[in-house]
Amino acid sequence: MTQSLRDLVEAELSQPVDARVTAMAQAIAAKHGAASRSVLFYGSCLRESQLDGLMLDFYLIVSNYDDAYDRRWLATANRLIPPNVFPFQHDGLSSKYAVLSEADFHRLNGPETRNVSVWARFAQPSRLVWAAGDEARQHAVSAVARAAPTLLSAAGSQKGEEPLDWWRRAFALTYSAELRAERSGRSGSVVDADPDRYRRFNAPAISEIPKGSKSGQWARRRLEGKMLSIVRLAKASLTYAGGAEYIAWKINRHAGTNIELTPWQKRHPLLAAINLLPRLLRSGAIR
Repeated sequence: MTQSLRDLVEAELSQPVDARVTAMAQAIAAKHGAASRSVLFYGSCLRESQLDGLMLDFYLIVSNYDDAYDRRWLATANRLIPPNVFPFQHDGLSSKYAVLSEADFHRLNGPETRNVSVWARFAQPSRLVWAAGDEARQHAVSAVARAAPTLLSAAGSQKGEEPLDWWRRAFALTYSAELRAERSGRSGSVVDADPDRYRRFNAPAISEIPKGSKSGQWARRRLEGKMLSIVRLAKASLTYAGGAEYIAWKINRHAGTNIELTPWQKRHPLLAAINLLPRLLRSGAIR
């Protein structure tokens, strides 16, 4: 019997992780107190056995933004341009975590938003590494279970296309709708890293695509997505300590470049980003 998509998602989210990942998730949740509902671990570090020297990726899901912060402007920024992103260090490891409310996490995993940034990530494997209780856990599972059908529906099916090729094409479309530092072909490697996983998810995800849903709008998604990436970059210069260094590190790691920031650029990350962006686009370091 084919498992339901929700069952597959819940089983995947429940898989164990390195104890240091769990400890970091607990520390992130503790930083935001009673507002914390769940913490999800995602990204390339899921596939790594050696975490030292890497930047771990988390999403912190909160009940609401006002209770998550002691400064009102951070809550307002998170509400207007979700998510807020912060650096975090714990027990010798470095990470960044994005903050979304439960309501925004549910919405941004679904087809009601053209922006790809959340559902493209959570159509990939992730782990639920901390939850405030069973209700919070079930909210997280329900939200993540929306991501894969949204991805496949947005890409649309093509006659005669093999299932894995559908996933590869869908991820390639989402990569084109953001400013990304990854090398060409990275979207395909996401699927090729665990093809059996995508085969298992394929039929259950397709069965959850709402009837009458429409694919396409990718020209509009690309324009809006890249503009939103620039806006988020500007916001990060206010909320993310060391943001310029992190951006340079990520571009160097994924695009094979050797960007070195000047002291002035480190002090003025927003101006540095504006200055670097045209050169990076021309060189193909980001797309």
